Amino acid sequence: MSATPRARRPHWLAGLLCSTALIALAPAAAQAQDGYPDKPVKLLTNFPAGGPLDILGRALAIPLQAALGQPFVVDNRPGAGGNIGADLVAKAPADGYTVLLSIDTPFTINPHVYPSMPFAQKDLKPLMIFSSSGLAFGVNPSVGAKTLPAFVEMARKQDMTFSSAGNGSPGHLAAEIFGTATGAKILHVPYKGNAPAVTALLSGEVQAGILATPGLLPHIQAGKVLPLAVTGRQRAPLLPEVATVGELGLPKMEFEVLYLTMVPAATPAPVVEKLQKALAAALATPELKQRLASLDMVALGETGEAAARHLADSSRRYGEIVKATGMKAE
Repeated sequence: MSATPRARRPHWLAGLLCSTALIALAPAAAQAQDGYPDKPVKLLTNFPAGGPLDILGRALAIPLQAALGQPFVVDNRPGAGGNIGADLVAKAPADGYTVLLSIDTPFTINPHVYPSMPFAQKDLKPLMIFSSSGLAFGVNPSVGAKTLPAFVEMARKQDMTFSSAGNGSPGHLAAEIFGTATGAKILHVPYKGNAPAVTALLSGEVQAGILATPGLLPHIQAGKVLPLAVTGRQRAPLLPEVATVGELGLPKMEFEVLYLTMVPAATPAPVVEKLQKALAAALATPELKQRLASLDMVALGETGEAAARHLADSSRRYGEIVKATGMKAE
């Protein structure tokens, strides 16, 4: 006995049913997009609390909440020169609820100095290079050197301990260049971020340090750290009396720190656009402008190709320095 043939729908009916299903899904998709964010967003920083990145994150969270209507909660996950926090974000769900606030070094220096990286560059997508700052070359006043040439003279005769924000940090690179160019005897002491490196300098645990200016600034102003130079191409606005390394004959020591936000690479474009608009709105607020100025940071707001090009240029330059000095993260 043959089976009864199954009734076949006309082609036009099948097409109509498909179209009806797509129409029904469209409002739901639009609602999901328009509803972002509908819960708090984690703003993960990959360096310790109390440092410039943490200070920036807490200042940034306020206008981001105002722009998007949900809290941005700062979560510090330091370690391995920023690699641990960056890796956590790279492996987080690509839904816009985990945003990395980092300095550029996990993407511009670490790949050149670490034997292996826990994440690939393609795993993360830049939202915005938000701002930049320079570094300050500071010494504990007990050292006795009041100028960079005086410090060099001392450091040629005896080992000088030197703190940085960690292996592979801009301060580490700058110290390597400084030692090579001047013949100074430098014993590099890496810390797990700018804040503990500053604490070591204040306590006299180390004699000198090349550290992010925002972290050193209040201690310089209080007379607890003596600045000998800054690493920007121009003098720092809040330290106009301090010479640049270029003015002192060490242009290869010019460094900047970039502060940027990233999300997992697969984050949907509409979510990325919302976050970028919110970041741009935050950067335009008078309160955040004032906070950046008080930290001696320069607002940038670079996105897209401009941000990618800036990171690529920095990475290329740092790679050449690492190769020339033979520096490695231990």
